[in-house]
Amino acid sequence: MQSRTLSRELALLMLGQTSDRADSPTSSSDPPLDVLLQQALASLSQHVREALDRSAEDLQTAQQQLLDSELQEQGVEQLPRVRQHLQDGLAAAEQALNRLSASLELPRLLLLADQEEVRRGAIDRAAAVIRQRPAIDRRLDAVMEGWRLGRLPRIDRDILRLAAVDLSEFGTPAAVACSEAVELANRYSDEQGRRMINGVLRRYTAAAAAGA
Repeated sequence: MQSRTLSRELALLMLGQTSDRADSPTSSSDPPLDVLLQQALASLSQHVREALDRSAEDLQTAQQQLLDSELQEQGVEQLPRVRQHLQDGLAAAEQALNRLSASLELPRLLLLADQEEVRRGAIDRAAAVIRQRPAIDRRLDAVMEGWRLGRLPRIDRDILRLAAVDLSEFGTPAAVACSEAVELANRYSDEQGRRMINGVLRRYTAAAAAGA
């Protein structure tokens, strides 16, 4: 489970360094897959550093909000303002702790990334997406409901493509493929992207099950 999850994340970072032309699944300008893997590992290391920096910033924000609540002038008329500062501080602290918890897991993942199983899984997934990208994109487009895959941010397209090959090539159960795609969106996309990915994959897996 852990190796598959990390393989998928590395494959996502690899895909982000390849061409995404609609008229061809491959490009002669793309680096070899083993080079892409090394670049993906470097990107993951950078992501670890940035996530830890954001956690530190969140904690500083939370500390300042809580301090502001303590420094507010006393009196009934000030209670709403004090309460708001306190709520903001607690919310920022919760966000910081959640981000820090996720960030502390990343260095261990970097160590696991040296395992041959993880590396091979990442290369195989990235290769499967590159090889089948036009066909995958057509299947995803068919369930977009008034939207086009090409209009999504590149990171969201690649998350969807990886989920599609997980289902078709790697025997991943639909519930697991959807869940892990959403986890990637939580880390690399935004709330809108997460909702879009979740909705598209639900329709995609339903269509695949109906056609089976």
